[in-house]
Amino acid sequence: MTRVVVFLFVLLVAVGGSLAWWFDSTRAVDASDSAPISFRVNNGDGVRTIAANLEEENLIRSSPAFFVLVKLMGIERSLQAGDFRLNRTMDSRTIARELTLGFKDVWVTTLEGWRNEEIAIALVKNLDLPESEFLRSAKEGYMFPDTYLIPQDATAGAIISIFTGAFDKKLTPEMRADIRASGLTLDQVVTLASIVEREGRTDEDRPVIAGILLNRLEAGWPLQADATLQYALGYQPQEKTWWKKTLTDEDKKVRSPYNTYANTGLPPGPISNPGISAIRAAIYPKKTDYWFYLHDPSGGVHYATTLEEHNANVDAYLR
Repeated sequence: MTRVVVFLFVLLVAVGGSLAWWFDSTRAVDASDSAPISFRVNNGDGVRTIAANLEEENLIRSSPAFFVLVKLMGIERSLQAGDFRLNRTMDSRTIARELTLGFKDVWVTTLEGWRNEEIAIALVKNLDLPESEFLRSAKEGYMFPDTYLIPQDATAGAIISIFTGAFDKKLTPEMRADIRASGLTLDQVVTLASIVEREGRTDEDRPVIAGILLNRLEAGWPLQADATLQYALGYQPQEKTWWKKTLTDEDKKVRSPYNTYANTGLPPGPISNPGISAIRAAIYPKKTDYWFYLHDPSGGVHYATTLEEHNANVDAYLR
């Protein structure tokens, strides 16, 4: 009887130890590290090779555990060759499933403040989608910037739906209610946010700049936002950019409803696709007595309450 008890105890310890090893070996490497990591599976790579490469990239804790997991999941033949965007918050099971998506799914990243033409360029590069198809239907300001996994054969309409769907999810019911309470329309807020995205460089600056632009709107001043003028000027072949780096007095005379040096009020629509920080800044601006701002060559922002103070900042930081 004693031997049976001892045997069962040893068996229980062994099983318990194995389960503990299994759960530890298949959990995420680092639950706080969501930085995307590119991982490639080459044609002909077997599960052992894939597992070893994943462990070498520190994406999984144990290649033997990953090998067994794939076998247990029955997806060995479903693993695909191609490039994948993984991260260390994924556990082994999630990574295994991710590797079954295959090369028909492509990761595409769009950045805050890009205009639709810049997004179209990224889509051409990653998906071979004609720019004109996307630009024909894409609504400036609502193509929410993020990293997306997009089917390689997705239509322009499907991609636009992915972007606008992300926008709709980011804009919470509370934020929508606060927009209505502000007296502005959603399109006006997105237009303001699109300017703030290009004019503000940090989460601290954006609400202040949004407040300054609203001060000017309420007072009937022209916004005089360089970003709107850059939008109006369009692509610059010599600089190879959609955002002209140095504006001249002649540029400020361009005939365009987006020229906020020549026209008062908001431009007709958004000038870029803002991220959530800029959108929040437009909904929840910081009220100050500032009416002016500028950025120095190192990116620092300097505010002023009077034109005299602003001119002094220009002399101190830009001349």
